Amino acid sequence: MHLARFARALFITSAVLWAIGSQNGAAATLCVNPGGSGGCFSSITTAVNHASANDAIRVGAGTYKEDVVIGKPLLLLGAGPGASVIDATGLANGIFIDGNSHPGLAHVTVAGFTVENALWEGILIVSASHVTIRNNNVSNDDKAGPVFQPGVNAGCPGQPAFETDETGDCGGAVHLIGTSNSVLDGNVMENNADGILISDETGESHDNLITRNTINNNPLDCGLVMASHPPVGAAAPPFAAHYGIDRNTISENRVTNNGVQVEGAGVGMFSDGAGMGKVSGNVIIGNFLMGNGIGGVAMHSHVGPQFGLPSDDLNNNIIVGNLVAGNGADVGDTATPGTVGIQISSGLGGTPIQGTVVAANVIWNEDYDVAVNTPGAVTVELNSLYPSGMGVGVGNICSFDSAPCTGSADAALNYWGCRTGPNTPGCSTTTGPSVSVVPWLRSPVGGPR
Repeated sequence: MHLARFARALFITSAVLWAIGSQNGAAATLCVNPGGSGGCFSSITTAVNHASANDAIRVGAGTYKEDVVIGKPLLLLGAGPGASVIDATGLANGIFIDGNSHPGLAHVTVAGFTVENALWEGILIVSASHVTIRNNNVSNDDKAGPVFQPGVNAGCPGQPAFETDETGDCGGAVHLIGTSNSVLDGNVMENNADGILISDETGESHDNLITRNTINNNPLDCGLVMASHPPVGAAAPPFAAHYGIDRNTISENRVTNNGVQVEGAGVGMFSDGAGMGKVSGNVIIGNFLMGNGIGGVAMHSHVGPQFGLPSDDLNNNIIVGNLVAGNGADVGDTATPGTVGIQISSGLGGTPIQGTVVAANVIWNEDYDVAVNTPGAVTVELNSLYPSGMGVGVGNICSFDSAPCTGSADAALNYWGCRTGPNTPGCSTTTGPSVSVVPWLRSPVGGPR
């Protein structure tokens, strides 16, 4: 069960939480209210500009029509979602934590706000570390788009040059670029183009914890996506190797009804097909993933040796302990024959995706519970795979397109929906070559269906 890798994920989570608890104490406390009464500022931006490093800013109830830019360590604390509202109508972002212009930016906390109506992201974090975003409602953003057009920022005109591939979603509710050792905890993201985007244009995004968020009804892209993008300033395709999105933990989120208009996943791990992308060593654990436009978890590579290009690195990701149901079918070069719960796909490029572990998940109401299409080896074990629709528990669908059909799925030690095992009446089945199933389990694992 690759216990060392699970232990590593738990260690990272503990380390991130320790780092949050050990931040320097605030030197002073400033206050903001709409009238500027009682010695407070009337705008959040003015308070940020007057604050010193590690100060706390407490923002009272009211609506603040601002794009708040933060370039120093501080605590920005609202009175709660629905009480303290940042209305970014006509503005780029609601909150921009800007480590691009302030190198080394770290230890920023934003909590207790509604952030809405931004042209692009509600909250944008660039080239920063040890950032905490908690207990916010980030809704109704991405107002400038989306427009699906080729080219850097063609679909989101006016965005900064460090956002190299936002066509279609303009960054989503919360966007982390080149961000590390940070936490998104207990936020709600609804009615944006997409929910949370983690990308790597300015540097590696690594060792972040995304936990206990509600990501619902973001119809035009994924609920949560780790998408490897070209480095800022890179020449035309094929771009230079990407920095990478690595060792992040995605845990205990509720991700529902996203991507229903343009085939977005619940949780996606994607490379953009414009160079050697890297999304590796991430852990997707204990999430509820239901009703999304494509797979509850979808892993996509779009380049590789079939195109005469280097392979992406989408290796060593772990998908464990999730409840997955009622998601859609994939399309394009990563197409699936029907609806799919968890998908690992190299597309037409033929990148071998190695070291993927799919374990202890409960999957139902899908044509394919797990669909594999990669010239690599995938481990699928200790899952409860319930038959529905086409009734496939694990399918090697490599023959569905022209990619090499050399991959395998080790699918032993699963529960196939009944005691008698796969490919028997009333049980889930297997399809395609190189799917091993012996031995199997006679009772469910991983919690209730």
